[in-house]
Amino acid sequence: MKRIVSSGIPFVLLLVLAGCGGSGAKLYTLQQTQKCLTAKHIRIGGTLDFVATTATGGALRAHLPREFVTIAFGATVADADNIDQAYRSFRAQNIGIDDVLREDRNAVLLWHVHPTDANIATIAVCLK
Repeated sequence: MKRIVSSGIPFVLLLVLAGCGGSGAKLYTLQQTQKCLTAKHIRIGGTLDFVATTATGGALRAHLPREFVTIAFGATVADADNIDQAYRSFRAQNIGIDDVLREDRNAVLLWHVHPTDANIATIAVCLK
């Protein structure tokens, strides 16, 4: 049998690097994220905007201190890219969209106002 790699260490490193990011990245889900937010006593609910209602992985509105965020989930990262693009297309011209719109894997977060670092951290921990 022919050896492809002369040492086990580089092969293991290659496997670890191959598993990072890319199409193998874990996708977030509405259910797991909502479960985490609810456990942190963050109120979930409210009317969703048109773009969020079309999200292939579902959407929710989370109410944090002095602000709320709409989280729209794509069934895939490509779906999230489409959600992000839709928000950018439908935005009002006087809205600084880059300040309130963020995409993380298959989740798109639209903040009501510029988010605080604490609220960003709370949501980031609960994206599951």
